[in-house]
Amino acid sequence: MKEDKPVRPTERLKAIIKAPSIEEQFKNVLKDNAEAFSASIIDVFSGDKHLQQCEPKEVVMEALKAATLKLPISKGLGFSYIVPYKGKPVFQIGYKGYIQLAMRTGQYRVINADVVYEGELGRTDKLTGEISLDGQRKSDKVVGYFAHIELLNGFAKTLYMSKEQVVRHAKKHSKSYSSKDSAWQTDFDAMAKKTVIRGLLSHYGYLSVEMISAVESDIVSDDQEKEKDVEQRTASIEVDDVDYEEVGEPDENPEEKSQTQMAGPGF
Repeated sequence: MKEDKPVRPTERLKAIIKAPSIEEQFKNVLKDNAEAFSASIIDVFSGDKHLQQCEPKEVVMEALKAATLKLPISKGLGFSYIVPYKGKPVFQIGYKGYIQLAMRTGQYRVINADVVYEGELGRTDKLTGEISLDGQRKSDKVVGYFAHIELLNGFAKTLYMSKEQVVRHAKKHSKSYSSKDSAWQTDFDAMAKKTVIRGLLSHYGYLSVEMISAVESDIVSDDQEKEKDVEQRTASIEVDDVDYEEVGEPDENPEEKSQTQMAGPGF
């Protein structure tokens, strides 16, 4: 009797995405852009060997979080990501994603986050919270990070964190901080900018329901809560809906396909 060949992870993922119940969920939140977003999931998954070690249906459910917020998951765009952590896929929002969500509220005149080089930090008024960054840059050494917002009603606020403060925050709240594959190790500046802009928005920003959901989803740091949440959400996928026979080979050039199908950060 001939044994069946094991189904490759990418094939399993494609089959899950094509399941009627999953297609319906993506169409409900993305409408005409559902097909393009599904293609981007395949691109991201097939291009990440570490992510392929995760359960495909869990990857799809994490991708649905991004779809609900209408944020692309392509790594090169930097709006949101699906990253593997201890064998589990985890949805994370990038600092560009927070800026995008804030812009959609229509309440912000200015929103920005960036690095602060040695010498640029000037006077800080503890009473008013005003921070001056008009000092003379002395070197290429990054000493801190800032986020700044101005609302249409005139309210303005700036948050500054030194690099040491960001590191302490990351070590305390990110269990993957020390992992060599962690974004904290591969792109520290981007994660630091995300930290300050999320902190500023969550404390002083105008938050839509969409933004509140994003912040709450992104700050979950307890691994057991994440694993429990993933298990609960993936339990809704019916295995009987998946037809592996209809799944073909991975695309030869998935990156090229994603660039032509993804219309932009807001879909």
